[in-house]
Amino acid sequence: MDVKMPYTGDVSPGSPPDVRELDALTITKVSVGPMDNNAYLLRCRATGEQTLIDAANEAPRLLSLIGDSGLSTVVTTHQHMDHWVALEEVIAATGARSVAHAADASELPVPSETVADGETVSVGDCTLEVIHLVGHTPGSISLLYRDPTGVPHLFTGDSLFPGGPGRTTNPRDFDSLMTDLEAKVFGRFPDDTWFYPGHGRDSTLGAERDSIPEWRARGW
Repeated sequence: MDVKMPYTGDVSPGSPPDVRELDALTITKVSVGPMDNNAYLLRCRATGEQTLIDAANEAPRLLSLIGDSGLSTVVTTHQHMDHWVALEEVIAATGARSVAHAADASELPVPSETVADGETVSVGDCTLEVIHLVGHTPGSISLLYRDPTGVPHLFTGDSLFPGGPGRTTNPRDFDSLMTDLEAKVFGRFPDDTWFYPGHGRDSTLGAERDSIPEWRARGW
């Protein structure tokens, strides 16, 4: 008999995906490419519709993960190339639509529908809320899934990691990102909110919240 291990979010290049089964949504996390990028396949358990967050690399592996169920949407969290190396191939193979924030969409290799802060992306019967976080790039977004029977789930791209905000290149962008994180993320959601970053392991807002003054003081 197969024994399903609890979800940890601990994946690395070449390792098996990690799968989290929520009541209405299945989250599959996989690490791809030389920069240990995370890609997240979301599947509505009621309809079977699937959405991919960041077609980062290794298109054949992502397409195998998608399988015969097909793909409706690829959401790219921001314009940096390591998050969309496989985008063109995945879109061509599946016919999925490409979605990104308007400020970053023009940098992607395929025509993309644009979304703005507060708008939503559907995954079958499930809904993701777009949260625009300016600083890592002009059009960086996070995607929020409010589990009706559990904790909130937040896909943060490169805007928030365990240990601090994503990389910025000047004090203005750092201040912008920190201000958005404090107002739109830590100021809105509870400590048990689970977040899934663009690289590395997951965390919760509660595990990071007390470090915000330290992040502000160090400037990165």
